[in-house]
Amino acid sequence: MQPRNMSMSGVVDLAAVKAAGEAKAKAEQARAQRRQAGPGEAPAAPLVIEVTEATFEADVLQRSSEVPVVISFWTDQIEQSRQLNTVLERLAAQYRGRFVLATADVYANQLLFQQFGVQGVPAVFAVLAGQAMPLFQGAAPEDQITEVLDQVIAVAEQRFGIVGQETGPQDAAEPEPAPRPATPQELALSAAHDALDAGDLSGAIQAYKNVLADEPANVEAKLGLAQAELLARVEGADPQKVRAAAAEAPGDVSAQLAAADLDLVGGHVEDAFSRLVDTVKRTVGEDRDRARLRLLDLFEVIGPDDPRVAAARTALARVLF
Repeated sequence: MQPRNMSMSGVVDLAAVKAAGEAKAKAEQARAQRRQAGPGEAPAAPLVIEVTEATFEADVLQRSSEVPVVISFWTDQIEQSRQLNTVLERLAAQYRGRFVLATADVYANQLLFQQFGVQGVPAVFAVLAGQAMPLFQGAAPEDQITEVLDQVIAVAEQRFGIVGQETGPQDAAEPEPAPRPATPQELALSAAHDALDAGDLSGAIQAYKNVLADEPANVEAKLGLAQAELLARVEGADPQKVRAAAAEAPGDVSAQLAAADLDLVGGHVEDAFSRLVDTVKRTVGEDRDRARLRLLDLFEVIGPDDPRVAAARTALARVLF
């Protein structure tokens, strides 16, 4: 889930599959380096940092490939935001390295404030492998905050292989086990990612389908396939002609599908979803089914956890039922 106007990767990151693979590789590399260094040879990184616009890339973007980074936008002038930071700092210590807390004073970091589309403070976001997601705004009970943090940590591990590095005396007594060899499914998925990264869309599509044939529930393969098929559909398209055709013929389902694809690739997620929901609403039979299935495909590209997908699913249900 991306905050509005996030300049680092746009509203939709069509390289999310690549980012996930790179994040897993970086996380494993960092863990290997820590094992080689041995306990006590390198100082533990701080669990709470004060981030600025100048340090954002190093302290947040780069670090988010190794550990979930939680950003708290706050100001000393609002008591509620000071209290929330106190809670988050205590939780960062309790979680002992499973996430890092970065605090950003909104008055000293107006550019970050605008890039994340923050509406007010306190506001809390997470960054995983360079991908930002809004968590919550305003005060919240500590038990609800811990539930959100647990979800962030789970998503970081499941999607990106990022597990952080717990700190404490048990590190020396319980060394991390050696990484296991990659499974055939993981090797096939890596080959699919490589094909997508190289621009071999047909090869990537077939590779992802091969993975899904053996493992139909593989979320990463589903996402990769949806992205590869989307890129294949818009490849070589003339945006002006596509949009003009859609505007001239609202009832032309093919024109609306093509325009929705371009909307999504251009980062206009809500526009793409709304266009297809409207198309479903005013069509019947096979045309309605085509629009509905394309909308479900685009949901796969964005991911089920994105609130825009949840909103569009609700809108789709209203027009269908």
